[in-house]
Amino acid sequence: QVQLVESGGGLVQAGGSLRLSCAASGRAFSNYAMGWFRQAPGKEREFVAAINWNGGRIYYADSVKGRFTISRDNVKNMVYLQMNSLKPEDTAVYSCAADSLIDTIISNLSRVGSWGQGTQVTVSS
Repeated sequence: QVQLVESGGGLVQAGGSLRLSCAASGRAFSNYAMGWFRQAPGKEREFVAAINWNGGRIYYADSVKGRFTISRDNVKNMVYLQMNSLKPEDTAVYSCAADSLIDTIISNLSRVGSWGQGTQVTVSS
């Protein structure tokens, strides 16, 4: 398992940008696919973005395509989520996740191996 700690959340106006970071520790970071999820109040956790071990496969939810960018640095053991053109409906707790299989992150979140504690993102209108 890998331990994950997110940072970078906050309050931003609609149209603004934020960059979330997720620091990983534990077993070899480059062995893991990484992802970002979000959960708004009263809603289920939903997939946002995923990246495989070397960045060769990247996936986004339709709701964030063209606005969000996921990236990783295997030297620094970090994964990032650059969020641009933020909308009030992007307000949620954002969590990073790690799993050996990117397909698990994309389509089977109940089986994802490791989760961070989450960071709050609030977008005001």
